[in-house]
Amino acid sequence: MSTASASSPSARAAEMREQRRKKWLAVRIAVADFTVRSPARLTLGAFLLAITIFTSLLAAPFSSATGEATALHDALFTAVSAVCVTGLTTVSTAVHWSFVGQLIMLVATFMGGLGILTLASIMSLAVSRKLGVRAKLMAQNSMNSSGASALGEISSLLRIVILTAVSLQAVIALFLIPRFYILGESVLSSIWHGLFYAVSSFNNAGFTPHSDGLVPYETDLWILGPLMAAVFTGSLGFPVIMVLLAHKFNVKKWNLHTKLTVLTTTILLFAGSLLWMIFEWANPKTIGGLSFGDKVIHGFFASTMTRSGGFNLVDQNDIHQVTVLLSDALMFAGGGSASTAGGIKVTTIAVMFLAILAEVRGDVDARAFGRRIPQGTMRVAISVVAMGASLVMLATGALVTIDEEIGFSRALFESISAFATVGLSSGVSQELPPAGKYVLSALMFAGRIGSITLASALTMRHRNTLFRLPEERPLIG
Repeated sequence: MSTASASSPSARAAEMREQRRKKWLAVRIAVADFTVRSPARLTLGAFLLAITIFTSLLAAPFSSATGEATALHDALFTAVSAVCVTGLTTVSTAVHWSFVGQLIMLVATFMGGLGILTLASIMSLAVSRKLGVRAKLMAQNSMNSSGASALGEISSLLRIVILTAVSLQAVIALFLIPRFYILGESVLSSIWHGLFYAVSSFNNAGFTPHSDGLVPYETDLWILGPLMAAVFTGSLGFPVIMVLLAHKFNVKKWNLHTKLTVLTTTILLFAGSLLWMIFEWANPKTIGGLSFGDKVIHGFFASTMTRSGGFNLVDQNDIHQVTVLLSDALMFAGGGSASTAGGIKVTTIAVMFLAILAEVRGDVDARAFGRRIPQGTMRVAISVVAMGASLVMLATGALVTIDEEIGFSRALFESISAFATVGLSSGVSQELPPAGKYVLSALMFAGRIGSITLASALTMRHRNTLFRLPEERPLIG
């Protein structure tokens, strides 16, 4: 009797612990299953929740330098810009916000960048049902759709994404901090500015804690170099970064996505740099009075930042109109898929070009690097381009309607910058009334969330049909 009575409480306790463990495991599996099966709803809910929280924090008096509450439209705009890693502002980051406000913006940018990387990568998992994270390769091993397997894959994914992102941002900060200190800033100020620029650049946000931005450092490669490297790396996308870490420069082992991303990004970088320098070479308001070397630095910096970084060394109102057109095109193109960069993505451009090339050659399929591009991928590319162009057109029309004085060119520039989450501005964001700021806030959100969810939703959507209708071609062109 005594033995039974003594063991009974411990047995019941062990049974209760086992039941709690099973319940907790069931919850985690359910969450993982929802994450994989409903990535669009997960993305929408996560970003809306983050924006709501950071809007309330930025609107509070302790976030402003004056100790007064910030207007809702300015707090919301800044929160959306930070969470969606855009970089557009309606108030000066250095002047309006207190240290607490800037810290809140930095946290929002950091979390927004991680959220974009993880959610976009999870969507890649949901779309392809493949995620070779443990082997540091995306889309390589077939994934079991059971809850336990999905849980393990997602946990591994989150660890790899967070560790990689934090490590890269820490390296950038370690480059920048000594330079700010050498230039005369205090130790604490150097650390703060180094961390701020590291987070802002890697996440392609473009926020700057200096009132005059990067203009004082326009020829300082110790600062501009790490910033360009951070923006370029962040714009490649997590799947590409993992392949590069695994295989370095062994191009033969790269998958097709990595090859298309790196090739298209490189072409846009050098072509954009060359054209920007040619258009602005003799402009006295921008780089006309600089040396040859400094003009080259400005050209590469502008090309890198225009595609998503958001930092600038010249006033966007001083560049020629043809340069504005070039900037519009580069911003709309954006960076790599599953990255912190925005736009329609470079792989979308590559697929569209390959489809046109196949049509010109009379080929049935679009091909690249010994691989055939599925017809479904080309349809998704067309849908993403059409969605982006439609959103920009509607937003531009709305801004011109709200304030005709800003002009069509400036309204288009600001709309593309918001949609592509670039952050370059000609000052329109600060000049607009609250209604215009709400339009740009919605566009930043749609540009960030829409491109991810639309691509994943269209790729995942597949309906089996039992018959095919007769084929007949309409006239095109």
